[in-house]
Amino acid sequence: MHCYFPITNREEIEFIGKEILENQYISDSKDIKVQSEATFDISATETTSYFVDSETETYIAPIKAIELVKLEGIDDQSIFDYNVRGSLGNTKINRGIVNSIRDKSLHKKFPLFHNGITIVSDEVEKSDDKLTLRKFYVVNGCQSLTSLYRNQKHLTDNLKILTKVIKVPIDSPLCSQITEYSNSQNGVKPRDFKSYNQIQIRLQNEIKQKFANDYFYEIKRGETNLGGKEVISNEMSGIYLMSFDLQEPWNTHRKYQVFEDAYNKLFARPEVNAERIVFLHILSNLIIEKINDLDNQLIARYALTRYSIMFMIRGILEKDVVGNRLIQDPTDFVRSSERISELKKVLSIVINDIIIDLNAELNDLGEDFDYKSNLRNETWVKELNRSISTNYQKQVDRKRIPSFKEEWEKAVASLA
Repeated sequence: MHCYFPITNREEIEFIGKEILENQYISDSKDIKVQSEATFDISATETTSYFVDSETETYIAPIKAIELVKLEGIDDQSIFDYNVRGSLGNTKINRGIVNSIRDKSLHKKFPLFHNGITIVSDEVEKSDDKLTLRKFYVVNGCQSLTSLYRNQKHLTDNLKILTKVIKVPIDSPLCSQITEYSNSQNGVKPRDFKSYNQIQIRLQNEIKQKFANDYFYEIKRGETNLGGKEVISNEMSGIYLMSFDLQEPWNTHRKYQVFEDAYNKLFARPEVNAERIVFLHILSNLIIEKINDLDNQLIARYALTRYSIMFMIRGILEKDVVGNRLIQDPTDFVRSSERISELKKVLSIVINDIIIDLNAELNDLGEDFDYKSNLRNETWVKELNRSISTNYQKQVDRKRIPSFKEEWEKAVASLA
């Protein structure tokens, strides 16, 4: 028996059509540029073949660096789209690679001390003297290949890279497993393995769509930021969400949690969208600008202080009608550059008042105050937050300072 319940006169249900769905849809897939074809000369080298099954084959051969650097997509890093991280720049390891590239006496010995690169390809054809790839990506070796590309003038025919080419469907689970396991042997962080997580890709696409001229959401270390936009790191966004949304600033020194134990409760919530990420990034920048006004500079420079202030700001906003609206959904507050500018001014006023009260609280604790231990102590931070927010509210109630609501309404009126 089927029961049908009428849904008329239900205000919480809204019916929307195809056009609205299409306009509001944010993809959780990454637009990846496929590398079409490449051919390597293997006539003067020995190639090792390993056949896993009828669909999966591996070829290992020393390939000339002067051929590898001609691969399409190194310049814009698109050849590394399946790599869990991009080029990390002037690191100690990369400086070592560059030094060995520029020392021509080491070129013939290069395969002896270099781990090589790994390429996955949909199609691989091997003849006696050629290895041809179609539809391929570099899944391991981004640092090396980028260093070679940037130092092409130092390359010689003697410099060869041990290259592993794996014939495997590039959109298959096995390809993802190869990417993960081959990178696990290097200095890869938990963040790197979330660079292809659907949530992170959706947030990146949403910020690109809604804040295209201003912000770039970085989900992969070394990712190319075209246009020189202000970078928002997904790792730092996780820290902000932990401080502001979860209200746990005392846990932020355990940064590894962001992409491990705490990942789902931080990012896998419907309210975590482009506007929230941008709002928290703005809030963090304002705190950084104001934090040097703390009398105790040691505390000012300690990272957990910033996150505790973010937690205190939330404590103040929760007691304000408009402030609470900002907590629930920042969309209306960041929907234009003009509104963002006014929001910065209003939040700066709140932060200034917090800094004044925080100075008074901390100065009473004496010079031997163990700020590091206390800022990691949940009970102590909550008590400090309670004191700061209570004092702020008293000032508002006594009309000594305007409320967040009053400041914001005045700011919006100025835009009319």
